[in-house]
Amino acid sequence: MGIDPSTEDFDPVEAVSNFLSGAGFCGSIIRTENTIFTVSDASLAVGAPEEEILKSILLRINRGEYFALALMSGINRVDTKKIKKLLGVSHISFANPEECLLWSGFRPGGVPPVGYPEQPRTFLDEDLFRYPVVWAAAGTDHAFFPIPPDELGRITGGKRSDIKKQ
Repeated sequence: MGIDPSTEDFDPVEAVSNFLSGAGFCGSIIRTENTIFTVSDASLAVGAPEEEILKSILLRINRGEYFALALMSGINRVDTKKIKKLLGVSHISFANPEECLLWSGFRPGGVPPVGYPEQPRTFLDEDLFRYPVVWAAAGTDHAFFPIPPDELGRITGGKRSDIKKQ
């Protein structure tokens, strides 16, 4: 399962753009010379507070049986025990950079909430809904897009959940 990101025709930003268009999302992707690799970098690049930066965290479920996605407010940390309980599984770990790239085609720092060969089961941090718009990576650490959290839930099929580590 996964894609072959080594193919010359794979363009991560195009994968996200195609998904957004197909989902009926009317926003656009913005490219920047500045990196959005970290939440702090992204906050500076987009001109939004860190809590409005979306972190897309790929999680390996049951030692790689499948993957899930935690969409977090930039200042929050994901509580994998809460996601484990929500999924009813025995093991969850963070996908490492190689797994992330091989499975999704996206490198850390540019991991988007959408654009996967098959959308992973997705959980949205409840705190995202405090903001009218959040800023998501669009496939690289030099591309992003703004999106209202309700729209993010619609296009990902994600579930609004209490997944923040206290």
